[in-house]
Amino acid sequence: MATGTLYTYPENFRAYKALIAAQYSGAQVKVAENFVFGETNKSAEFLKKFPSGKVPAFETAEGKYLSESNAIAFYVANEQLRGGKCPLAQAEVLQWLSYADNEIVPASCSWVFPLLGIMPQQKNSTAKQDATAILSVLNNKLLNSTFLVGERITLADIVVFSSLLHLYQYVLEPKVRAEFGNVNRWFVTILNQPQVKAVVKNYTLCETALVFDPKKYAEFIGKTGGASDKKQQAKAKEEKKPKEEKKKEEKPKEELDAAEEALLAEPKSKDPFDAMPKGTFNFDDFKRSYSNEDESVSIPYFWQKFDPENYSIWFGEYKYNDELSKVFMSCNLITGMFQRLDKMRKQAFASVCLFGEDNNSTISGVWVWRGQDLAFTLSPDWQIDYDCYSWKKLDASSEETKKLVQQYFSWTGTDKDGRKFNQGKIFK
Repeated sequence: MATGTLYTYPENFRAYKALIAAQYSGAQVKVAENFVFGETNKSAEFLKKFPSGKVPAFETAEGKYLSESNAIAFYVANEQLRGGKCPLAQAEVLQWLSYADNEIVPASCSWVFPLLGIMPQQKNSTAKQDATAILSVLNNKLLNSTFLVGERITLADIVVFSSLLHLYQYVLEPKVRAEFGNVNRWFVTILNQPQVKAVVKNYTLCETALVFDPKKYAEFIGKTGGASDKKQQAKAKEEKKPKEEKKKEEKPKEELDAAEEALLAEPKSKDPFDAMPKGTFNFDDFKRSYSNEDESVSIPYFWQKFDPENYSIWFGEYKYNDELSKVFMSCNLITGMFQRLDKMRKQAFASVCLFGEDNNSTISGVWVWRGQDLAFTLSPDWQIDYDCYSWKKLDASSEETKKLVQQYFSWTGTDKDGRKFNQGKIFK
C-alpha cells in the first residue's frame, strides 16, 4: 500500500485525483501541513526534491519523489483503478488520462479563467466550442456505459471527473448541460460516491453561468501586482524581435500556467482575529503545556489561564455520521478540515475525536478560539467544512463544559450514544 506526503494548495483539482484514488485504494496519503504556494514550492529544499517547483508533488515514505498529478494518482491507486489485469483496459485508462490533460483541462481553463478574472479574455477564443465538443464525445461514450472503462470506477473516471469540476461549477448551467444527459448522470454518480465526497466538499452544480467582466481581471492584476500580466508583457517585448514560428499549442499552455500562478500569488490577507481584543490567554503557552505535559497538568493550566471575556469554547458535531464507513476514511475527514483551516491555528485549538468503529462511528470535538462568535465566518477560506458540523457555544463557567473539556482534551469516554473513544486529532 502506497504511503507518503502530498504537497498541494487547498481545492487543487489536480490534487483531487490522487486524494480520491487514495480513498478507494486505502493508500495513506498525508497532505503536507503549512504548505504556502509561491513560498514552500520555491524553497531550495522543495526544489531539490521537485526541480519543476510545481504541485501537486508527492514524496513517498521511502524518500522517493513524484510529480505530475496523473503519475501520483496512478501510484497511489490499486490494481482495479489502474484497469485490472487486462492490458487493453489498462491502456484505455491511460487513454482517458491523456485525453483529460490534453483536451479537457485546456478547454476548461480557457473558458472559465477569464470569467473568474484571473486571465484576460482571448479574442476569437474557441474554448466554449472546444468544451462542448468534448462533452459530446463523452456523452456518446457514456450512452451505453456506466463508467468510462469497464463496469467499475477507474482512474479514468476519477481524472476526467476532476478535470470537469470547473466547468460544472461555473459555466454549465442547467440549460447548457441539458444536452449532455449521459455525462450529467455519470458526473453526479461520481460526485456522490463516498470516496469522492470525502475529498470534494460542499460542491454545487452551476445554476447561473458566470459572465465575462473586464473589471475583474483589472482588479485581479491590481491585487497581484500583475503576475500574469508581467509574463505577457515580457513575452510581448520578446516577440518584437525577429523570431521563429512558435508551436501553436505552446501559447495557451503558457497563459494557463501564468493564470494559475497569478491566482495563487495573491497577497496574503490580514488575520481576521487581529481586529479582536488580545485578552490575556496565551495560546502558545497552553499549546506547549498540552504538548509536553500530562493532561493532569495541562488541563488545569488551561482553566487557570483561560480568558472567557475574549475567548470562547465551542462543541462541534459532524452532521452526517450515518455516512461514515471506514475509520481511516473518517480520520481523513478530520485531517482534511484541519489542513484547510491552517491559517486559524495561531488563534485556535481543538481536540476532535472519533468514537466507535468501522460503519458505526461519530465525529465530534471541542474547539477554543479568540472571540465570542463562530470563527469560521470570519474568512471565506475557513468555510469549506464548518457547515458539515452543528455548533454549540459552551458556557465556560459550567461544570458540564469542564467535564466535556476534560473528556475531549484527554481522549477518554464515549459519545452520547455510548460509542467508545477510538482515536483523536489535535488542531494546534
